[in-house]
Amino acid sequence: MQTKNYSHLRRMLSGRLVRRLVSMAGRVCLSRGSAGSATVGPVEAAIRAKLEQALNPEVLELRNESGGHAVPPGSETHFRVAVVSARFEGLSSLQRHRLVHDALSEELAGPVHALAIQARTPAQWRENPQLDASPPCLGGSKKTRETP
Repeated sequence: MQTKNYSHLRRMLSGRLVRRLVSMAGRVCLSRGSAGSATVGPVEAAIRAKLEQALNPEVLELRNESGGHAVPPGSETHFRVAVVSARFEGLSSLQRHRLVHDALSEELAGPVHALAIQARTPAQWRENPQLDASPPCLGGSKKTRETP
């Protein structure tokens, strides 16, 4: 059996290429369709594509939470997003949210009724790397607690 010398591959994978591959591998893109299904609808796909293009995020977690609201099955109206981008460095929370809103202006003017945003810098995400949970919907006919 002949032993192959892979040293040339190690040299090729050193330096900038390795850093680029690690950077690409570090990008996370999760999606959950309505009611926890893995189906990605056209609105969710558009949101993802526009945020990727506008903010070049290190992490993009997108959750369709429409299934927890009083909307027809398969709706794409309520979303929660975590966007981690170096573009947010030095910006206030309001400025970060405006960048997200600017990228998604068409969706927010049309099919998207609600968008919960977590806009963090890479350092902030390393401190707490999770997507917050939304409270249960109490609107419409699903109201279960008394209002003050």
